Amino acid sequence: MIFGSRYIYEKGNRMAAIKIKNLTKSYGKARGIIDINLTVEDGEFFGFIGPNGAGKSTTIRTLLGMIQVTSGEARVLGYDIQKESTKLLSEIGYLPSEAVFYSGMKVKDVLKLSADLHKKDCAEERKRLCERLQLDVNRKVDELSFGNRKKVAIVCALQHNPRLLILDEPTSGLDPLMQKEFFDILRERNEKGVTIFLSSHILSEVQTHCKRAAIIREGRLIACDSVEELAKTNAKRVSIVGEVSIDALEGVRDKKTEQDSISFLYSGDVNTLIQHISKADIKDLSITEPDLEEIFMHYYEAEDK
Repeated sequence: MIFGSRYIYEKGNRMAAIKIKNLTKSYGKARGIIDINLTVEDGEFFGFIGPNGAGKSTTIRTLLGMIQVTSGEARVLGYDIQKESTKLLSEIGYLPSEAVFYSGMKVKDVLKLSADLHKKDCAEERKRLCERLQLDVNRKVDELSFGNRKKVAIVCALQHNPRLLILDEPTSGLDPLMQKEFFDILRERNEKGVTIFLSSHILSEVQTHCKRAAIIREGRLIACDSVEELAKTNAKRVSIVGEVSIDALEGVRDKKTEQDSISFLYSGDVNTLIQHISKADIKDLSITEPDLEEIFMHYYEAEDK
């Protein structure tokens, strides 16, 4: 077990990795986050979903003590984010959405500096991560592409073997092969008990890798549940090849047409659908569960009503 006793036990009970109560950050007239309540359990692979500007990064930076809260409270790894942020940061691996490094430094010097800040000898793990991510440590950071800068940030976040990883849009800039390798690394860490908090607007990442997720919109949480439960809805994705009109059919939305085919989300009775199209010339029909992206839009549209 890699975790310390402070984290594992509180009055004999296992502690949550992240516990947020009524957390609010106001920027005056500008929106921040409003009354966030959220619990991420120890060892979870948790997704934090929302479009750009929804409040994901503000929530993360508040949790890390980078910005002061307006009201509410939160504990991360058992530490109060306002009173014990220094202790907290020593036990977290944080990957920002955009990494900025000191100009003129070589990659190996940036990685060594990051390890020294954590007061740990990370040489062995650093070498392993650089090999897996195909990162050239002898290049200067100013010469790196966005994707390679992201690799440097990943190694900085992971090399000291933190008990909690907080990742803000981690795969932007990575090619598909590196994305796969990155998630392989995360899965291995999670299987060893590391808690992973993944903030992303790429819903397929959350659907593939996370067990639970929260959806944030305009600074407020609008849903939090298992990914499986979030994906459950009365709506089905219906795809039809053939000549058929569905204009008179209730419960249809997100209609897409292409020549002799049509696809739409349907929230009505399936028997009614079958009766409606039974007289048409149908060449093919499929009725499937919608993917998480469609569910995500369902939650956002429901909030507008």
